[in-house]
Amino acid sequence: MGTGLTIHIEEERDLTVFRIDGRLDASNAPLLERKLREMMDGGKSKILLDFAKVDYLSSAGMRVLLWATKTLNESGHLAITLIGEEVMEIIKMAGFDTILHIYATEQKAIDAF
Repeated sequence: MGTGLTIHIEEERDLTVFRIDGRLDASNAPLLERKLREMMDGGKSKILLDFAKVDYLSSAGMRVLLWATKTLNESGHLAITLIGEEVMEIIKMAGFDTILHIYATEQKAIDAF
């Protein structure tokens, strides 16, 4: 891909899981947004983002998360799980920890759906 980001998408019943690996920044945030939009346009309304392997999050990446959260709050749910300490610190500094739906484990996120 050459963008420093890999996205694997798994569909489990009515849940779509994005397993994201790498840096989520201005060079590849549009890729994540496009893939999220494709799923939403296809009727997917329960989306889980696995951030276990995300090692950097820029403001461009945060904008995509905020957009997806607000969009899905109208008709579904977006959950983010397994966020590393450094990425979580970035989210907290931006004040997004009170807006995004963040769960410590994948099972807790699934239970929230």
